[in-house]
Amino acid sequence: MMWKRSSCREVITLLIMSLWLERCLGTDSISANETLPDGQTIVSMKNVFVLGFFSPGASSHRYVGIWYSNPVNRTIVWVANRNEPLLDASGVLMFDVNGNLVIAHGGRSLIVAYGQGTKDMKATILDSGNLALSSMANPSRYIWQSFDSPTDTWLPEMKIGLRTTNQTLISWSSIDDPAMGDYKLGMDPAGLSHPAGLSQFIVWWRGNNFWTSGHWSGDMFSLIPELKFFTTIPIFFKCNNSTNDITCTYSANPSDRMTKIVLNSTGSLSIMQFDSLEKSWILLWRQPSTCEVHNLCGAFGICNDNDAVPKCYCTKGFVPQDIIAYTNGYTREGCNRQTKLQCSSDEFFEIPNVRLPDNRKKLPVMGLSECKLACLMNCSCTAYAYLQLDGCSLWYGDLMNLQDGYDVHGAGTLCLRLAASEVESGRNSGSGHKMLWMACVIPPVVVLSFCSLSFVLWRRRSQNKGKENLHAHHSLMTLDTDSAVKLWESEEAGSQFVLFSFSQIANSTNNFSAQNKLGEGGFGPVYKGNLPDRQDIAVKRLATNSGQGLVEFKNEVLLIAKLQHVNLVRLLGCCIQGEEKILIYEYMPNKSLDFFLFEKSRSVVLDWRKRIHIIEGIAHGLLYLHKHSRLRIIHRDLKASNILLDIDMNPKISDFGLARIFGSKETQANTNRVVGTYGYMAPEYAMQGIFSVKSDVFSFGVLLLEIVSGMRNAGSHRRGRSLNLLGHAWELWREGRWFDLVDPSTRDAYPEHRVLRCVHVGLMCVQENAVDRPTMSDVISMLTSESITLPDPRQPAFLSIVLPAEMDAHDGSFSQNAMTITDLEGR
Repeated sequence: MMWKRSSCREVITLLIMSLWLERCLGTDSISANETLPDGQTIVSMKNVFVLGFFSPGASSHRYVGIWYSNPVNRTIVWVANRNEPLLDASGVLMFDVNGNLVIAHGGRSLIVAYGQGTKDMKATILDSGNLALSSMANPSRYIWQSFDSPTDTWLPEMKIGLRTTNQTLISWSSIDDPAMGDYKLGMDPAGLSHPAGLSQFIVWWRGNNFWTSGHWSGDMFSLIPELKFFTTIPIFFKCNNSTNDITCTYSANPSDRMTKIVLNSTGSLSIMQFDSLEKSWILLWRQPSTCEVHNLCGAFGICNDNDAVPKCYCTKGFVPQDIIAYTNGYTREGCNRQTKLQCSSDEFFEIPNVRLPDNRKKLPVMGLSECKLACLMNCSCTAYAYLQLDGCSLWYGDLMNLQDGYDVHGAGTLCLRLAASEVESGRNSGSGHKMLWMACVIPPVVVLSFCSLSFVLWRRRSQNKGKENLHAHHSLMTLDTDSAVKLWESEEAGSQFVLFSFSQIANSTNNFSAQNKLGEGGFGPVYKGNLPDRQDIAVKRLATNSGQGLVEFKNEVLLIAKLQHVNLVRLLGCCIQGEEKILIYEYMPNKSLDFFLFEKSRSVVLDWRKRIHIIEGIAHGLLYLHKHSRLRIIHRDLKASNILLDIDMNPKISDFGLARIFGSKETQANTNRVVGTYGYMAPEYAMQGIFSVKSDVFSFGVLLLEIVSGMRNAGSHRRGRSLNLLGHAWELWREGRWFDLVDPSTRDAYPEHRVLRCVHVGLMCVQENAVDRPTMSDVISMLTSESITLPDPRQPAFLSIVLPAEMDAHDGSFSQNAMTITDLEGR
């Protein structure tokens, strides 16, 4: 009897637990008489996939999607309303009276899938990640399935195909926006008409071929054989060709391990598996390797896949056809020759270890000297190469698809035809490579040794705090937290700079929650925080994958903590704990200048009183950096997004991660690491790495013209006959139509004489030669005193003008015949 009572208790307990689990985990489907409101989910039978509403990344928009239930970070594999997001959480997924699966919201219905008039419908989320619609009477027959309408993720059992299915992957627009992006993966439609029925994958970028897998041979794709031969990539493709259709699918090994193929917003195709021990996705394979993209760098451009920045650069003797486009990553227009060829007097410049172009002409000659002579005697010959196995190859016209550091079949030394003067200059510059290497390597070693010695001396002479403070600040980054606290206390006694603990910052930002996130830059994400004394703060957290890093972190701590000016953002402190490196600033409630300036609905807030106030405030902040602060600072990254606005719309210059200190007698310096934002860079800095106070003046001039016009300088949108704001402003100035530059939202009521002076000063600041630009002291005088007569500005730098014949081209596209001033000289 006791056994029976115990058994009854166990059965009842199991029933209660099963009911509780069913209530927690939810069902795997919704039927015609059920709804799925925002906040609730359905889960596949084995708890593999979840269907519900979500918000991606930092976005607040709501979408219906499918994601894995197990991974720590929500991983979205399918989105229903990718181009039609909901603005709040009032949406409901349900069936309408016609049996269609819809998202009901605000009295409207967005159709996800048509039910073909069937009333007794249900939608089921399967353990494969497929959302299937079927009738209650015949659940095994799918009326519609999400596998036929994928977004950016290819799951096992899903098909990519043509004609009868036409499934393709389309990338997200960005990491926070699942809208259809610029890249699409699908099967090559030419395979249907091919006699052998050959099939291959193609990634298209805006309709242009971006990458291909090579043709399917029956067990592998010709250009990606590693997918078959590498055991570290445990997936197996299967493709079927017929006269009506070509489809491919894949399976994963082990089958129970979460595997996905994703086409991301930059066009990369990645194979990933989830590691249950590490609780993270492991990248197994990625294509295309950048330099495999056809004609990525354009004519006479060389691509480098060895973590080089930028990826594309022009060969010796050539310059970008459009410097603005090229430096912003639009490199397909390629490069133009600097010095005209003379035919018989030309010479050849050797480019070793380069991938040779495909369009070669083979020549049956006996040796290297004969090959060279054959090219030299033909004035149309652009380059030659002689390989022991392949013999002599000649090229005519433009050279495409060059790749540096290429060490597989198809590589060799390319001999490029140049004017004799270009080759001679190349020899002169190349002869000092060894000395250049020594000059680059030895000084850092000496500097590191010197810094270590200086720190030891500082410890022994703590009473002498002058110049040693600089070394102490740099040593901070290598100390543990306790030592760092003591160091800051000894150095900054009496100052307002604070070394925060990580727990303090985590508590103030609600553990770095998405709701507290203000935005993200090159350094990493920025969060709003609130200290126990109710002071609002902005928290900038160094991301592990940040393009910026320890050097920039040191720079901010060293520089901005010691700078005090009403037009500079105030650094309150920092946090250094383990791998965490965090900066804490005063909070700016009105965000940054670009938030208002470039958005029509918000730009009306910036009336002319505010705009002129902001212009003058930025000018005073720069003057302080250049002349009046204890340290002479070159900012190097002045732009609209780095101008923060306080509650009274007062401008404050921020982000000193790229700033440099100048000695009292220095007028300019040179760097091999050009950093900053294209569109704001002075020509001597962008082209030659030369920077000075006049570099900041140029950036200020760009910013001034942007404030006047409400338009960005950088980008590809045509303005008048120009491809950038500087060219447009110069064009209007020369034609006496400067008033057409004024932001239309403020044009009805603006102080004409003040705005004219702003445009005039802005053009003086962006003049091509640095010596022609005014100092910030002169700028302030010219802006505030109408009694000063201003000289006529000279031509701006980076001037791009479109030829009249191209005026009917589509807006937003770069012209291949754009005329660009590229003869830049920094002084």
